[in-house]
Amino acid sequence: MVRIIKPSYEFEDFDALRILENIEKAGRTCYKSEGKITDGSAERFVSMVIERGHESVLEHEKISVRIICDRGVTHEIVRHRIASYSQESTRYCNYGKGKFGNEITVIDPWPYIHGAAYSVWFAAMGQCEQQYLKLLEMDVSPQLARDVLPNSLKTEIVCTFNLREWRHFFRLRCSKAAHPQLRQISIPMLREMMERLPAVFQDIAAEVQELQDGE
Repeated sequence: MVRIIKPSYEFEDFDALRILENIEKAGRTCYKSEGKITDGSAERFVSMVIERGHESVLEHEKISVRIICDRGVTHEIVRHRIASYSQESTRYCNYGKGKFGNEITVIDPWPYIHGAAYSVWFAAMGQCEQQYLKLLEMDVSPQLARDVLPNSLKTEIVCTFNLREWRHFFRLRCSKAAHPQLRQISIPMLREMMERLPAVFQDIAAEVQELQDGE
């Protein structure tokens, strides 16, 4: 039986204060103004360099996020550079094994696919699972049996971007032109990053809110 889940994400490690302080320490080297570092000065400094367009200093820090989505969405995510990715591999993961429940897991496309179209999608997922498991029973290796797996297949990918690249990611992947199932992840992720690091992401969140208001 095909298992259907919703997309999600979680931060691997996110110490907002450490991130800001490290950016300030690196950035103040340019001005040799390290003597101005005080408790609370990091957020002001980071806001200042972003306002001036000096975003290269943001590359000194990174954030890693574990994203659970379908494989079609990850094909778009991995287009981003500079980044590091570690993704669940259909070459090595045998979904016919007990630890996977002897079933495939797919990402729910609702509400983007709904009504009668959802029934068509659901039937297709069942066929993919059936044929995949049949190939495994015929001693076809997982890396070859995966040829019948759908783009809706659930996958986990750990993405590590520096802060400048995260800003670029959100500008592209929260826009109206982005894939709806990628926006389903990127918009709430941006909101949470903005809450944790407003100095870095507040202006991007405001841009995205304007786009949503205009929809």
